[in-house]
Amino acid sequence: MADPHEPDKDMVEEYLAGTEDDHFQIPEGHRSGFVAVIGKPNVGKSTLINAILGEKVAIATPKPQTTRIQQLGILTRSDAQVIFIDTPGIHKPQHALGKFMVETAVRALQDADGILFLTDVSHDITAEDRNVAGYLPEIGAENVLIRVLNKVDLAGAPLEYQRRVDEHLGLCPFTEWLTTIASEGKGINDLVETLIQHLPEGPRYYPPDQVSDLWTREIAAEMIREAALLLTQEEVPHSVAVAVNEFKERPNGMLYISAELYVERDSQKGIVVGKGGRMIKQISSQAREEIEAFLKQRVYLDLHVKVLKNWRRDENALRRLGYRIER
Repeated sequence: MADPHEPDKDMVEEYLAGTEDDHFQIPEGHRSGFVAVIGKPNVGKSTLINAILGEKVAIATPKPQTTRIQQLGILTRSDAQVIFIDTPGIHKPQHALGKFMVETAVRALQDADGILFLTDVSHDITAEDRNVAGYLPEIGAENVLIRVLNKVDLAGAPLEYQRRVDEHLGLCPFTEWLTTIASEGKGINDLVETLIQHLPEGPRYYPPDQVSDLWTREIAAEMIREAALLLTQEEVPHSVAVAVNEFKERPNGMLYISAELYVERDSQKGIVVGKGGRMIKQISSQAREEIEAFLKQRVYLDLHVKVLKNWRRDENALRRLGYRIER
């Protein structure tokens, strides 16, 4: 089954051959390609992509496995278009949702023109990092693999820094390696320039003003889930899913969004709602600010919490919530 997030390259080529739209007039030597950003959960993949694009399109929290779906971040310059694939962290799955997340990341590896393999150099290599590296032989020797050592500012004094760099670089073969501080945007320009040099010449697959393949309502759902992840206690975050039911602009110009937050147990619902509804109000307020900043539009956010028993282990429930589980 074709991935709905991936453009039909034959249709793109046909469109480019007949269009006079300046958006798709490509200069000689223009480079393009799909680049999978991989790594263990919570290593900074979404933060890196947001830093590259210069705006927030992917949610990022300190909690592992924040990213659940494949999302594209699209960087367009006059000389290149790079489509970054923000993948869920590769881990050993414990339920159907985890299996879906890992399969999504592995498919991205197999289809990409290049790969950014991100590790956190402020810590020694972990079993999770080695687990990710174990999937790399599937990509083939012709693929560009750039190692990105993130959080280099926390890697320690010179001797400790060099030890950790050597350890991280020894994890797998690579084409190039660079260091970044993604949270501060440091090392990003060098990373982008290095990556583009390795991409093949090719067309633009998306209009230059498009930064993500997700619909606006999907991004809004992710921002609501991000607020819930940041504000709720440890036992709740990974049990939260968000479904947007209504996304409509009112006559006064305000955008009305109605969404449901699903949890797996009644006790989790009590935590998400909070005493006197305080927690859900905080989630709504924080999410609304993020959505308004992204859309540059006033938003009325109407949230409700429901229990969907053990939804992470139920493939039918996962499909209902928008996760593309294949039979």
